Amino acid sequence: MRGLTQPRLGRRDVFRLGGLAGAAALLAACGVKGEKKDDSASVAPSDFWAGKTKTNTLDFSNWPLYIDVSDDGKSNPSLDKFKADTGIKVNYREDIQDNESYFGKVRPSLAAGKSIGADLIVITNGIFLDKFIQLGYLAPLDQAKLPTFAANADASVKNPSYDPGNKYTVAWQSGLTGIAYDPDKTGREITSYEDLFDPKFAGHVGMFGDNLDLPNLALVGIGVNPEKSTPDDWKKAAEKLNKQRTDGIVRKYYTQDYIDALASGDLWISMAWSGDVYQQVAEGKNLRFVVPKEGGILWTDNLCIPITAQHPVDAITYMDYVYKPEIAAMLAEYINYITPVPSAKQDVSPALADSPLIFPSESDLAKTHRFRVLTTDEETEWNKIFQPVYQS
Repeated sequence: MRGLTQPRLGRRDVFRLGGLAGAAALLAACGVKGEKKDDSASVAPSDFWAGKTKTNTLDFSNWPLYIDVSDDGKSNPSLDKFKADTGIKVNYREDIQDNESYFGKVRPSLAAGKSIGADLIVITNGIFLDKFIQLGYLAPLDQAKLPTFAANADASVKNPSYDPGNKYTVAWQSGLTGIAYDPDKTGREITSYEDLFDPKFAGHVGMFGDNLDLPNLALVGIGVNPEKSTPDDWKKAAEKLNKQRTDGIVRKYYTQDYIDALASGDLWISMAWSGDVYQQVAEGKNLRFVVPKEGGILWTDNLCIPITAQHPVDAITYMDYVYKPEIAAMLAEYINYITPVPSAKQDVSPALADSPLIFPSESDLAKTHRFRVLTTDEETEWNKIFQPVYQS
């Protein structure tokens, strides 16, 4: 229950601190622009998995504070249970600080066909996961080895648009980008993206200062599916955001500190991540989270096997294992984001089970969209349009 009661720097905090503003520069520096797909991109699952066997060792790289921890902080109960149930010892490392820097760190080894010291990694859907896939850096999954995933995974993480057929990934945890507000400050219920532009809230509205959540939610707000958006749509969304800024409605373009500003009362309403709001509510803050009627963003952090993994059978065994409801519940109790296993609801605390931020309603999920996946050329145009909004 530590995740319900103790404030902590979480996985999305680290993600935000890393940022994505330098993505194009990083890709260029890494030699990705114009780089051809690795031959492994076309490897059939049957060919990759042929002759590979369990070794009872798994090297797992994850983000900080993104797995359950015992009360004394000395162990990870779900990993201990995995070892007891399967015989596989997990060497667990919290060495992914953000998608951008991690991609830059491991790309040279993967391009050279060398091990990166990890059999399992966690990557967010978006430009860097797309690059891992495009360049052939991820192993194709053997779906026959994922029966628990097939049986228990929520429909929202099966066959995602960023990885059709779950060819390379299965979901670790997900979250929503929407709107958080203090009803005592706003004086009314918040239901719409347009509420972020209400002059009545001028100087007390928070927006994210990034090129991922801010533009994608802005596109949803003007009635456009980000994944199908065009440069003309981007310009229209940016024009609305620019007017919001020049009209003095935005207090600040925030990183992770938006949640502190909401909790203190400096902000009355803000773009927000569902898990942050859940943790604040659990600590007694009078905040609410809503997926606006226009829609929200559903993002997912994904388990992936690097193409050079030394223990891939052990990795895919773990991938399937975390889709057991009781294991998914252990993770959800600590992480406080959306579990990919709806049936875990029966095994978590009542507070967690009753929270739409951990177990969203079908109606809320039906209103969500995924991030726009960008080619390198598209990203240059995207940044040219949106970065002036929050960097001016």
